[in-house]
Amino acid sequence: MSFFSKLFGKKVNTPKPVVERNMFNLQLDDIVTYDLEDYKVVGKISYDDHGFKWHAYQLEGVSRTIWLSVEMDDELYLGIYEKIKMKLQEPIPKKLEYDGTMYYLDESGSAKVTGIGRNQNINGMICGYYDYCDEEEEKFLSVEIWGSEIEVSAGYEIEQYELKIIASK
Repeated sequence: MSFFSKLFGKKVNTPKPVVERNMFNLQLDDIVTYDLEDYKVVGKISYDDHGFKWHAYQLEGVSRTIWLSVEMDDELYLGIYEKIKMKLQEPIPKKLEYDGTMYYLDESGSAKVTGIGRNQNINGMICGYYDYCDEEEEKFLSVEIWGSEIEVSAGYEIEQYELKIIASK
């Protein structure tokens, strides 16, 4: 440090250390590699159903946008979901058929949500949700009710080792 820096109290800028990422602290602009494709984290929705919490990260790739679902319930559950076109009306049925597979209602409820990035406009909203699975519990449907809009996504479970995370900052 030079004499003038000491005299005038020049601040030394030390960069903040990069925090190691995990499934619960992904940040906007982080890169997630899945199935040999890189996706950028562009949004996150956090759900809270009376203290039970889970997250969905919106991941944007070159050719598609997917959602990474992260839930801790005795063990870590990860899923990859993509929005699909399915016309539904309330009341939501107990079983649904999609793409030749029958899905059965597994759980439902409502959750208070917070969002960041592309999803920041939903802060404080209440989302109704309905989770379905097939008989083998290998394929899943997620139905979410956002006011008058009903969104449906199809997905499947993955393992943590299938993901690689590169922190953005």
